[in-house]
Amino acid sequence: MNIIFCIDEFPPVFWGGLGTYAREMTGRLSRRHVRPAVLSRNTGNLPLSDLWNGIPVYRPDVLKTNDIIPYLVPSGVESWNFPDQQFFMETIQYNQLGAYHYIRTFHQAKKHSFQLVVSHDWASATAGLIIRENLDIPFIFHFHSHEQGRMENPSQIITDIERMAAEKADAIITVSHAMKNALVKLGFQEEKIHVVHNGVDPDSFSPDLFTVDSISEFRSQTGVHDSPMILYVGRLTPVKGIENLIRAMPEIAREIPDVKLVVLGVGELENRLRSMTEELGLSDSIIFTCQHVSEQDLKMHYAACDCAVFPSKYEAFGIVCTEAMAMAKPVVAGVLGTSGFYEQVTIHGDEQNGFHVNPHSPEDIAKHLCILLKDPDMRKKFGLAGRKRIEKDFTWEVAADKTAAIYHQVHNPKQP
Repeated sequence: MNIIFCIDEFPPVFWGGLGTYAREMTGRLSRRHVRPAVLSRNTGNLPLSDLWNGIPVYRPDVLKTNDIIPYLVPSGVESWNFPDQQFFMETIQYNQLGAYHYIRTFHQAKKHSFQLVVSHDWASATAGLIIRENLDIPFIFHFHSHEQGRMENPSQIITDIERMAAEKADAIITVSHAMKNALVKLGFQEEKIHVVHNGVDPDSFSPDLFTVDSISEFRSQTGVHDSPMILYVGRLTPVKGIENLIRAMPEIAREIPDVKLVVLGVGELENRLRSMTEELGLSDSIIFTCQHVSEQDLKMHYAACDCAVFPSKYEAFGIVCTEAMAMAKPVVAGVLGTSGFYEQVTIHGDEQNGFHVNPHSPEDIAKHLCILLKDPDMRKKFGLAGRKRIEKDFTWEVAADKTAAIYHQVHNPKQP
């Protein structure tokens, strides 16, 4: 089966978890008789058309439209700042150009035929909708998150794009039961929604990757040395709960004076978080690494930490948690509201691999981090349990099997 795979991030572009998803899933789908041709955003320095590991990729160049943007932006976007208006118009434009490419060049020239088109989140939804309408092929829409959950002030037009894609889709795939429940509450058709958890490659993210000496050297270079190390990985944005983690640190430092929190991420809150750290007198306890790092460096951060914390107020899935678990690290995760962490982090019995916390409560975050940091046997036990959970339920192989099965079922609903 040949499919058009519309996604906003594709290697070498990685802005978040979507790029990782695209990298890990496309090749695995190909091995399951689902051959994707990718449509993705061009960041300006990438070829228009190329092959990535044998997979055709088309990244249309977008035209400069700054002078006419005020005349083109739809209602609701005209109040955005100009860079955001630019981004929105470039998104719509590359969707249209990419859809045209696949409709005309491939389908009508008979060089290729497609049985299915899939889009991932709002930024590639319009391409899928255009292709669906013009080629009259089934359409699947993937929700990796949704606007009304990830934004404090959700955009009405992005919300409308998501709803239109969901209504027109023959099937919806989302990343957690928590996300499915959120979509159902918003009125989406429950019978159309399938849950496929994201995953991780347990051979790539493995606690055996690094030697004790290399971890010790990294800790020294980072400024952690022999201190207990808490790791936060994620965007520095309000929905990730990072401000309450900083507010939790005075209590943690009182209980464990030599503790170090390593913050790995970028985002609009960086300056505020640095100011909070100084105001709270925590400059010696919090280490900021506010930059994108290589995947190898990311793995080393996981390997070096004693525990990982993800106090998100909203998290459709949360692949950073999956990665930490694969590295055999205990995790403390925020689980109020829509949270895929709830499905990853088990808090009872022999399979317990971490704690659930209220992401709005610095006290709750501090309490459970202190419990972990004071008990090395618990950390080891939880870490090993998390690793086993990953190997059983949260690999990319499992995700690819389930996704390919849904694609084939939508393409051929009469097939058992």
